[in-house]
Amino acid sequence: MKNMKKLLVCGLLLLVGVKGVAQVQENVISELVLLNVRTGEEKSILRQTRHFEAPNWSREGDYLLINSGGQLEKIDLSGGSLGLVQEGIISTVNNDHGLSFDGKTLVYSKNEKGLGSRIYTVPLEGGTPTLITPNYPSYWHGISPDGNFLTYCAQREGKWDIFRVPTQGGEEVRLTTEEGLDDGPEYSYDGQWIYFNSHRTGRMHLYRMKGDGSGQEQLTFDELDNWFPHPSPDNKSLVYIAYLEDQKGSHPFGKDVKLRILDLATRKSRDLTPVFFGGQGTINVHSWSPDGEWIAFVRYAKI
Repeated sequence: MKNMKKLLVCGLLLLVGVKGVAQVQENVISELVLLNVRTGEEKSILRQTRHFEAPNWSREGDYLLINSGGQLEKIDLSGGSLGLVQEGIISTVNNDHGLSFDGKTLVYSKNEKGLGSRIYTVPLEGGTPTLITPNYPSYWHGISPDGNFLTYCAQREGKWDIFRVPTQGGEEVRLTTEEGLDDGPEYSYDGQWIYFNSHRTGRMHLYRMKGDGSGQEQLTFDELDNWFPHPSPDNKSLVYIAYLEDQKGSHPFGKDVKLRILDLATRKSRDLTPVFFGGQGTINVHSWSPDGEWIAFVRYAKI
């Protein structure tokens, strides 16, 4: 897979020569929605004519992080803006970002001119970002509950696999070696599993593996294109996005999608939403509320 294809698939398209700023979708309405996974209740808290993506819930549960135009913005639970996160320091972020389990560290993937995406950490309260992955392109997705490791999708030697690296930086370890794109790795809350999606069978499905890459097993087998499994705080389920049609190993913006939840005990999935206009940016990163009752996602509408 070419580097440019990955920039489209695993993050926003990098505009070469324009300060590394990520291209946003034009003529679109973005809607930030909170969904109760038990009752199905929806709360639409923010609907604007601009492009924003990839909500995280704060670890305290009092605000959300979204990405808009390569910057991170705090949104309160009523939809009000609490301002940008470290404006002037954090920029050109793609939609792979999130917080450590203790809420003290922000991890993000940053598009850099001429390089593609690399991963940084920075204290949430402020400080100097630390480059964790000198190798590129690298797209962050998960941090271990003990804060010791990051897991991410990266292209090395022409292959897209899942890697692990110490949170302070150091030698990266390849965890997957199968043919086809492996993406979206995220740790369970108990640290026992890394959940991810893979195109190794020729169709995108959900998988899991131990933290060292052993014990890999497939979790979905349907005819949908399943992406970005997000484990629940009680370790009993996964919320994920499903494309209705085969996307041939990509996850584009502006397609028919729905959110589903997989019961890990029964291995059965059910729909959480009707079909809506979404895809890239809808639920790329961890978006569970701390109490495990709600998830946050973005749906879109054309103008």
